[in-house]
Amino acid sequence: MPTNLSLFSVTAVLILASDGSRVLAKYYNPPHSTTKSPYPTAKEQKVFEKGLHAKTVKSGGDVILYDNHVVVYKAESDVIMYVVGGLDENELMLFNVVLALRDTLLLMLRNAVDKRTIAEHYDMVSLALEEMVDDGVILETDPQLILQRVTKLPQSDIPNIKDIDLSEKGLLNAWEFGKKHFAEKLRQGL
Repeated sequence: MPTNLSLFSVTAVLILASDGSRVLAKYYNPPHSTTKSPYPTAKEQKVFEKGLHAKTVKSGGDVILYDNHVVVYKAESDVIMYVVGGLDENELMLFNVVLALRDTLLLMLRNAVDKRTIAEHYDMVSLALEEMVDDGVILETDPQLILQRVTKLPQSDIPNIKDIDLSEKGLLNAWEFGKKHFAEKLRQGL
């Protein structure tokens, strides 16, 4: 049996609603691979998702073999989260990714992981997914670190007081003094 020495272990990450409709889907291809994607078009992806949903909606397990892929999944409220990998992928590693996705969403969305909340916070959910899996490579599975990276402001956006010119400090101080003095005068009735 040949061993898989590639880092590209995730074929797709899907979040489907309880009716089988797509909430979020990311399909990955190794960038330098000569094999083509098993689901290159949106139509083929939808067929795969509908079949996968039909197979897992009544099943009580967490891991299945579907369409020559190992699929791990977790249901939460009215959505089901799937992580799809190749036949030779480690199920525990893929299951760790689906658990990290669920736990990150629980933390980020304050225990309200449902179709409506995910749609409202689609940008944050997509960023969290990108922090977990990039081009099929698993980067991070710690929900706290993922949440910290997604919600943290970049350091370049936070002004550093040491970088402000002396004349600007003087203007800022004068502005603050003027605001306080004006507020006091308004309270006293001018």
